[in-house]
Amino acid sequence: MAPSDRPKSAKPPAVLCAGIAVQDIILRVPQFPPPGGKSMADDFMVVSGGCAVNAAIAIARLGGVTHYAGPLGDTADAVSNQLMAELAREGIATSGVVRVSGANAPVSAIMVDASGERMIATYRDRRIEAARPADPDAMVAGITVLLADNRFPDFVQPICEAARRKGIPVVLDADRPTVESNPLFAIATHVVFSSECLRETTGCADLSRGLQRIAPLTKAFIAVSNGPGDVIYLNDGAVRRVPVFAVTAVDTLAAGDVFHAGIALALAEGRDELTAIRFGAAAAALKCTRFGGSAGAPRRAEVEAFLARA
Repeated sequence: MAPSDRPKSAKPPAVLCAGIAVQDIILRVPQFPPPGGKSMADDFMVVSGGCAVNAAIAIARLGGVTHYAGPLGDTADAVSNQLMAELAREGIATSGVVRVSGANAPVSAIMVDASGERMIATYRDRRIEAARPADPDAMVAGITVLLADNRFPDFVQPICEAARRKGIPVVLDADRPTVESNPLFAIATHVVFSSECLRETTGCADLSRGLQRIAPLTKAFIAVSNGPGDVIYLNDGAVRRVPVFAVTAVDTLAAGDVFHAGIALALAEGRDELTAIRFGAAAAALKCTRFGGSAGAPRRAEVEAFLARA
């Protein structure tokens, strides 16, 4: 059922995004400087980032009721407080945030070149990694779909398990390279890899073969995104492809997170996987046409108009 077809009284779906939050400091440069070199920036922004937060912002803008759960720094940490304030401005609930005493929030320094490609250096306080959710069952109460990234696996795994106990679908953003036996693959109902994660996790340069290596380890629907290339997925063991939308990229930062957000929200609205992939790809394509990471996440009407023209 398309979102516009929902009865006016229907309760909008609620998506919980669990995982990493980062402050992104973004510079737009004509080209990346050589090692030891310098480059003048054409533009500059400081925005909220991290897989889960980017996805939460995207889902909120696409019309979903959105919650975020993840570890942040001490209540005295200015960056963590800025991230919390930005989530509040986007209308995202943050009761699942765990503040880690004495710690600082992660920060990324990012350069985006004229082609939209990016270079990223991230600082992460290791104390953040020790955080655990206080009450995973309470976090998933009333949730339609859980979208989790694997940047903090020990934090998100109990939340994923709580969701599955309640029969809630779990979409895993497999972004961080890991091992093939990672338990999150078996817990999730949908695993959508980045190409980098799938290649490094399986050791397969060919993405189709990489998915086939993962398939025996999970009952989940599995797929992999590949930038401007087709989204590849498995259907009863057979490799299938979904073309993405050709756009002139200005900034690819957060595009993968917006893609996952679109998939999770579409599934929460009752759409099938292929329709969800197409919806997510449209949202990601629009994001790529705008500078500023999560600040470029599109609104629902924009995505629907884009799909109508496609």
